[in-house]
Amino acid sequence: MAQKPSIPKGTRDFSPEEMMRRTYIFDTIRSIFRLFGYAPLETPSMENLSTLLGKYGDEGDKLLFKILNSGDYGAKLSEDELRQASKISEKGLRYDLTVPFARYVVQHQNEIVFPFKRYQIQPVWRADRPQKGRYREFYQCDVDVIGSKSLLSEVELVDIVSRVFAKLGISVTLKMNNRKILYGIAESIGHADKMIDITVAIDKLDKIGLDNVKNELRERGIDDEAIAKLQPILELNGTNTEKLCKLSEVIAGSETGKLGIEEMRTIFDSVEALGIALTPELDLSLARGLNYYTGAIFEVKANDFQIGSISGGGRYDDLTGIFGMPGMSGVGISFGADRIYDVMLGLDLFPKELACSTKVLFTNFGADEQLAAMRVMAEMRNRGIATEIYPEASKMKKQMEYANRRGIPYVVIIGSEELQRGVATLKDMCSGEQREVALTELAQQF
Repeated sequence: MAQKPSIPKGTRDFSPEEMMRRTYIFDTIRSIFRLFGYAPLETPSMENLSTLLGKYGDEGDKLLFKILNSGDYGAKLSEDELRQASKISEKGLRYDLTVPFARYVVQHQNEIVFPFKRYQIQPVWRADRPQKGRYREFYQCDVDVIGSKSLLSEVELVDIVSRVFAKLGISVTLKMNNRKILYGIAESIGHADKMIDITVAIDKLDKIGLDNVKNELRERGIDDEAIAKLQPILELNGTNTEKLCKLSEVIAGSETGKLGIEEMRTIFDSVEALGIALTPELDLSLARGLNYYTGAIFEVKANDFQIGSISGGGRYDDLTGIFGMPGMSGVGISFGADRIYDVMLGLDLFPKELACSTKVLFTNFGADEQLAAMRVMAEMRNRGIATEIYPEASKMKKQMEYANRRGIPYVVIIGSEELQRGVATLKDMCSGEQREVALTELAQQF
């Protein structure tokens, strides 16, 4: 009995139609990255485990796919040696694109021109439990600039986000915050050591309300006096400028906090002065992997479709320090291609022409008709028009059915009678309209 074919859990096949849509997303994102001077980079699917381990925390380490050493290496080892995983597995599939990027920068530091602007669109792997919207293999689209502390980079990233989603037709909200502000808040209420606890609680404000947030803060060891100091921050509203002004009063005693406020003021003022279409919104509940970021942080959500964030990132001051090259500041953002796909599919935003790779099908009724069709097709392909011919001389009904099922928008019919007169019948498969066109003029119809 033949084995039933299958693929590993948490992975997917992508049909030609799905691939054309995905390619459209990747091409759109790539084209915007290139506009801002970012250059493409690719790193290997596998990295040495020494590169990956310890960079994502204990939970991340558990989600690394480890690769057995190749060939019959394992056969040469004793049972004791087999029990030592490092003897049989020295490599792992990459977990994200950021750590390989940091490794690349350190390894090639003498060849790189800094600031280094790169984008990377590649798959990553995580040994997570597969569920709806969560896969073991998925793509990331990262863009980073490293080797500069300039806030111009943050402003450019806002512009990139604005342009990408405008081109894809997705209405979004871009939320921003700053790690320094979060530290300033914790410091001002006397709990600098509990910044993460405070932020985790604040993050739930929309979901559970002010009173429940206060209760959670108490459970996390924050006293009532500190909570009272925090309340004006929790109740902040208004424009970004108004929020920053109120925030300046509340965290006036924190030098770090004031620096964060100035950074955000510079970014918001620059975005406004440049007339960037997307206005970021200051959101003090935004945390995004606190241990990782050191400055501005970004998160993008779709306005018209219920899904998690579809893009996110931020400033990090010591990405390469993990590989012995400290003090290399950078900022980046990642676009979630799979979630963007789900949003576009749900809102019917993909261009209709992506449904098919072929624009024109030529019918096939025999050798002479074939030759005439192939000559016209060569001219059309030279003009960049995707064409194909039905491979066998078959009944008209079968060929039309093929065009219908493939979603090909136009069919060119060249029968013996048309051939004698030097014409073809051009049929629009959407409207059903058809008209005669001279063979010599066919290529100019598209």
